[in-house]
Amino acid sequence: MSKNSEPSMFHSVIVSPFNWFKMLAKEMHWSFVYGVVAVNGISQGLGGAICKVASDYYWKDVQRVMPSEAQVYQGITTLPWIIKPLWGILTDVLPVAGYRRRPYFIFAGFLGAISMLILWLQSESCTVLALLLLTAGSAAVAISDVTIDACVAQNSISHPSLAADMQSLCGFCSSVGGLLGFSISGLLMHAFSSQGVLGLLSIPAALVFSVGMVLKEVHVPNFAYQKVHHKLSQANRTMWATLKCPEVWRPCIFMYMSLALSLNIQEGMFYWYTDTETGPSFSQGTISFIFSIGSVGSLLGVLLYQNSLKDYPFRCLLFWSQLLSSLTGMLDLILVLRLNLNLGMPDKLFAVIDESVSQMIGRVRWMPILVLSSKLCPSGIEGTFFALLMSIDHSGLLTSSWGGGLLLNILNVTRTEFDNLWLAVLIRNVLRVVPLALLFLVPKSDQHSMILPTNVLMKTEIEENLTVENDTKIKPLLEEA
Repeated sequence: MSKNSEPSMFHSVIVSPFNWFKMLAKEMHWSFVYGVVAVNGISQGLGGAICKVASDYYWKDVQRVMPSEAQVYQGITTLPWIIKPLWGILTDVLPVAGYRRRPYFIFAGFLGAISMLILWLQSESCTVLALLLLTAGSAAVAISDVTIDACVAQNSISHPSLAADMQSLCGFCSSVGGLLGFSISGLLMHAFSSQGVLGLLSIPAALVFSVGMVLKEVHVPNFAYQKVHHKLSQANRTMWATLKCPEVWRPCIFMYMSLALSLNIQEGMFYWYTDTETGPSFSQGTISFIFSIGSVGSLLGVLLYQNSLKDYPFRCLLFWSQLLSSLTGMLDLILVLRLNLNLGMPDKLFAVIDESVSQMIGRVRWMPILVLSSKLCPSGIEGTFFALLMSIDHSGLLTSSWGGGLLLNILNVTRTEFDNLWLAVLIRNVLRVVPLALLFLVPKSDQHSMILPTNVLMKTEIEENLTVENDTKIKPLLEEA
């Protein structure tokens, strides 16, 4: 297929998703699509949804911690995502057995399966051990995520007009996986308990392991491991030089602030959801249903972005999505104040609407950030730099989580006291508007344009040193030799 025919193929997404998958599989190789499905769809989407419900109940019912503590613990488990550049730089400059990506999928799958099985089998509910195991499981997902992101980033350089489609593929798989995960989480919780359900997450980890066995990539023989330190230094210089570009550091500031100022008070909301005195006393099945419909909203957000919004400029799309994120957050306020009952709308119905709308807007806000990040990656260290950008985003999410935990603690929102929860929701919604003052840092260009200067996009020294001895260029990842 020639590149000139690609634009017409993109519109096939509207007519036939099957043709869209087929086109991506043909352009990138089927194992790339399988990797996205396994990592983004099953490991992160389905597994992440199940883990969210199971871990919420695990901290609440097994470990019996306060909402603010649970919020902090959930933040700690995301720490491996903060050091994503470490995983990224390893995939870029340190091949194992001649491969840059496959061994890291294998390691991630093994780590995830072992940690979840140990958590399942531990007889005593030791908080520190549980936190370590959940963090190890999160590290496994982070490593597989950064490796598949490296594949996406590298293919975004070789197929720039397909960058938005590849991010849509990741988002689509993640949303569908989340929908399935939330749909069955209630049944799994009823059948196995929260600790048993967490143990079942070893199955998605095994699929990640299989990605490393089948992934199509070019073999790099006779790699000079004694030059690893030199290559790491080169990678650091390239990253620093790229970060100093105004086209890079300016949007990074906006992305961090937009995420950090959207304080995460989800644990407070979850404890209130399940409270039998002042809350709506939702059952496990109801919680699962609410989150599953929320995943439908997330999926609709992906489809809306792919079919209608991917041609809009970054600045325009981020402005409206950020503003709508603040406005839709007021639905939580209506629910907590029980104003929905005055409107004759039951808690369950209103919570479903709230979750689905919030997830849809959140996905629409997240998609252009991913596309923008993929276009800021210099050639040769795609995995490392994309991981660096994602670690900045996850630093924002960690700040949001710990800031939300601090806010819940200050307002004295506990396992049984929720009098000030409405105030926490209001403060969160107001802070979501603040990043709009920094929107000028985001480029005005559309999502199909190159953003980095030409000299940065040129093949780097890192990439040159990863070529075979006869100086033949390594072809784009997963492309047929």
